[in-house]
Amino acid sequence: MMGTDSTGEPSFHPYTHPAAGWGAAKSVTAFLAREGEGIAGPRAVMKMNHENTGFDCPGCAWPDDMKGLHLDICENGIKHVAWEMTHKRVGREFFAAHTVTELSNWSEFELENQGRLTEPMSYDPGTDRYLPISWADAFELAGRSLRELDDPNQAAFYTSGRLGNEATFLYQLLARELGTNNLPDCSNMCHEASGRALQASLGTGKGTVDLEDWEATDALFILGVNAASNAPRMLTSLVEAHKRGAQIVHINPLVEAAARKAIIPHDFLQMATFRATPTSTLNLQPRIGGDMALLRGIAKAVLEQSKSDPKAIDAEFIDRYTFGFDDYRAVCEATSWAEIESRSGVGAADIRKAADIYRVADRSIVSWCLGVTQHEHGVDTVREIVNLLLLRGNLGREGAGPSPVRGHSNVQGNRTCGIDHRPAAAFLDRLAEVCGIYPPREHGLDTVATIEAMAAGRVRIFVGMGGNFAIAAPDTAYTFEALRNCELTIQVSTKLNRSHLVHGRRALILPCLGRTEKDEQRSGVQSTSVEDSMSMVHLSVGMRRPASPHLLSEPAIVAGIAQAALPGSRTPWQDYVADYDRIRDTMAAVLDGFEDFNRRVRLPLGFRIRQPARELVFRTPSGRAEFSAAALPVTDRGPGTLTLATMRSHDQWNTTIYSDNDRYRGIENLRTLVFMNAEDMADRRLREFDEVDITSIARDGSTRTLQRYKVIPYDIPRGCAAGYMPEMNVLCALGDFSTQSNQPIMKNLTVRVERSEP
Repeated sequence: MMGTDSTGEPSFHPYTHPAAGWGAAKSVTAFLAREGEGIAGPRAVMKMNHENTGFDCPGCAWPDDMKGLHLDICENGIKHVAWEMTHKRVGREFFAAHTVTELSNWSEFELENQGRLTEPMSYDPGTDRYLPISWADAFELAGRSLRELDDPNQAAFYTSGRLGNEATFLYQLLARELGTNNLPDCSNMCHEASGRALQASLGTGKGTVDLEDWEATDALFILGVNAASNAPRMLTSLVEAHKRGAQIVHINPLVEAAARKAIIPHDFLQMATFRATPTSTLNLQPRIGGDMALLRGIAKAVLEQSKSDPKAIDAEFIDRYTFGFDDYRAVCEATSWAEIESRSGVGAADIRKAADIYRVADRSIVSWCLGVTQHEHGVDTVREIVNLLLLRGNLGREGAGPSPVRGHSNVQGNRTCGIDHRPAAAFLDRLAEVCGIYPPREHGLDTVATIEAMAAGRVRIFVGMGGNFAIAAPDTAYTFEALRNCELTIQVSTKLNRSHLVHGRRALILPCLGRTEKDEQRSGVQSTSVEDSMSMVHLSVGMRRPASPHLLSEPAIVAGIAQAALPGSRTPWQDYVADYDRIRDTMAAVLDGFEDFNRRVRLPLGFRIRQPARELVFRTPSGRAEFSAAALPVTDRGPGTLTLATMRSHDQWNTTIYSDNDRYRGIENLRTLVFMNAEDMADRRLREFDEVDITSIARDGSTRTLQRYKVIPYDIPRGCAAGYMPEMNVLCALGDFSTQSNQPIMKNLTVRVERSEP
């Protein structure tokens, strides 16, 4: 069960107001009142995202304002913090009153809404309840189970994007000292395609721009991003860009609220006068999966223009810094406009409008999110973004470059600090030299492979460091059975969620501090660092008293498990926990770009990790930025089917659901829905709120069905449909993953939509 089990009548009224503004203010006020945080919530807001003196927002990874803005906040960030700071508690009395079987029938909202976990718990199969366990006994159970494995590769260590850099480094050190690279993470489901594409094209797995570039660019191209909900602070950059005359092109099957107009809450004059600012110059709506064809069309138009206008492309940059241009030009010329229109779903005239904006702009940024990556061809599409940027030399200079929008707060920092199932040999060499361990060299398991291995019995212990793996993963029923096949599941969490109820034969819940809380160790109050989506690293310091005296920090939990699992370890685990500066000193010796870590991270606003590609240094086989010349993907589906994309609602963060409302899409009291084009509905003789069954058709021919969803007419291209995750994750078969990135293709599912039986 998902959602909040709202008793209100579902309704749909298209949203026409500005993004953010008074709608956000009203929503936040109501949320804080509901959570009883009318005083503490606003106090926390005044400390959020303040350099070196406050805590980093545990929500999205959008960078903090470079000028030290005192209200660098957003609606969803405030909700996320208030959700963590709740006064509600889940202790031993709660677990004594409820069996796991009973709790399994609760909704996601009901589970998390019980409040903060207060002490470690162990599952008792005899009573079907979680019972209290001491930290010492919990660590001994975890450590003994890991010690007794026949092979360390029978364990997998999953990471959520919330984990700070210091705990991340210790976590991967534990796994590798144990002897495995089984380090699946949430990136495997989100931006794996981005990292692999950028690495192949530019020799770096990250974007090259920062907020100052956003402030200097002449044109922004935003693909597959629902910014108003998933990266709301981007609205400030969009509004400021429009005010200074920059062109803004949004490319998305749905015209989201952030692609129309916005009022920035910390702009008091705009708020007082209800004055909204446009956030777009042009909106293009490709069919789901049609982004690559649309980008190819922009490039084709620019190359055609270069025959009469030598300045349309930057020939000097291409000759000096790139490889493979002739092949790319040839594939663009060989791709007909008819094919581009058919596969993108956008007319040539509209594509040429975007191409003219790109050609005229001196400096352009292309930004994208999961709407681009969660497809079979995600890697090829991100490489096509780089192709387009290279045509006009939009790399290595102010106001230009690729800018992926990472989702969770420190997901990029996780990868930087060692969470990688395919670690580079150079990283392992440094880790071995500095830490005195012998890390394994063979690649480990990613998320999809971990689920398969659990189901087959090859992975017997699953450790989840944050997140809600059970429902974040694809193929929900299969994932549930895989987790239940484990001998032991360990979840490090702040709140109760589905992953505590879908567990192995033995299970531990280990409650940790939240980012808003003071982390006091032997040497005093500790700070942790995070890396945002633009490679800035800065400190985060909690301000609140912990929700329970029995909570431990994530570094302390990792160290406790490690000492129990590795009794002969020479790693100074407890010294690391006593003073996180010691962790950072070791990280400085292991990680490129973290030199002099402890001093630099305490600078105002922290420091930016060096990006060689930004300096036109390309660590690719050719030593240059590399064009790709992939064929366009087929976007047509079989007769009677639709292409469905999963997405989040506005009042949701990852798998955390705050309400059954989706304000920016005009939905109230409903999550079990599917958005469809009105003509596709008419073809099926469907009307608004009719109940339908949605059946996905996997590559292997198997089917999965969701029943009695309500259909909503929406401005989405014909042949396309959309609905909410995690409810719709059940429709994505585990085998339906990209062969390019191993990402589940959550935004490219083939489905049939049929009227439900009476």
